[in-house]
Amino acid sequence: MSQFESVDDVITTLTEQGYIADTRLATTVFLTTRLDKPLLIEGPAGVGKTELAKALALATGRRLLRLQCYEGQDETKALYEWDYGKQLLYTQILREKIGQVVADAPDLEAAVDRIGAQESVFFSERFLAARPLLESIRSPEPVVLLIDEVDRADEALEAVLLETLAEWQVSVPEVGTFTTKTPPYVVLTSNNTRDLSAALKRRCLHLFLDYPTAERELEIVRSKNTGLPDALAEQLVGIVRGLRELELRKSPSISETIDWARTLAVLGVQELTATILSDTASVVVKYDKDVRKAIGALPRLVDPNATIHEASGHGHGHGHGGHDDHAHDPAPAPRAVAADDDEDEVDGRAVRAAKDTPGRFGHTYGSNPLGGDGGAKPIAPPKVPAERGARSFGAGLGRKRAL
Repeated sequence: MSQFESVDDVITTLTEQGYIADTRLATTVFLTTRLDKPLLIEGPAGVGKTELAKALALATGRRLLRLQCYEGQDETKALYEWDYGKQLLYTQILREKIGQVVADAPDLEAAVDRIGAQESVFFSERFLAARPLLESIRSPEPVVLLIDEVDRADEALEAVLLETLAEWQVSVPEVGTFTTKTPPYVVLTSNNTRDLSAALKRRCLHLFLDYPTAERELEIVRSKNTGLPDALAEQLVGIVRGLRELELRKSPSISETIDWARTLAVLGVQELTATILSDTASVVVKYDKDVRKAIGALPRLVDPNATIHEASGHGHGHGHGGHDDHAHDPAPAPRAVAADDDEDEVDGRAVRAAKDTPGRFGHTYGSNPLGGDGGAKPIAPPKVPAERGARSFGAGLGRKRAL
């Protein structure tokens, strides 16, 4: 098992495993290995938190144990499970032998004492199914323990982690306490979906891993041998960084940048255009509204000097182009959209009010009902209570019948 000699050695060794680390990250990793303290990494999804644990295991030659956290997870899934079925099977098989042990016991108390002397047969490690936390403590060889997305687990699991991370031990009521001989390298990751307890943070070295600089991200993309030419890779990184500045529900991650580069390389792209990027935008943006925002911004990101023409017509956003030849109405009615664009809700009352204009339907509403254009004065629309809506065809028809 190799151990890092310096911070520079961490950078070099991780780079050999395909993980590009800056000095701040490498310093934290070096301290983790020397101080035997867990490392808590927080930051957005897809910035390399999990990959760091994998690279650390490869760089140090240790086996990787992974505990994937999720909502509702309890300690039995993280520490151990007791194999009651196996224990019952052993009891059934050994029933005859148990009878022989207590056959000549003078009384019940003596029989219980004899069975109690043999209880280690029925409460032993053979019935213990170790999970990642216990396995990292019992392992005869040093390991790297990855506790991934610890913020998704319930707070009760954090309490279980405190004993393991502080004392490097796990207590099993049926057997006893297990203590490690060589503490594992522990990496905890969090996407900040909730705040972690102060007690857990106090036991860990902390590192916030954010999106890298453009230079480092380009270096990461190149190190993955995506097949995309360097010039296009550099342009693609700039475009992805531009997408991250948009108000997206989920910003593109580094891993998605790599996936996009590989996608474009597979398609044999020789030039990045708004068209080809729009066709493949779903590789890096995963929600429908994000895709629409990204496609709208891509022409500007590809060519900042490009002139983007607004499509005329109905305004339904399908990108059909102009619809000037339709000419359904003298002026298209404005589309009223609620303030929260994420919900994409339409205010029906505002739409109806916008359409409710005199003369909209020729001589049938709000004009001279007798016809003719001899200077007849238009009849004002009837006034109706607000609770009956912005317009009332019933009132207009009633007036027409009266005439």
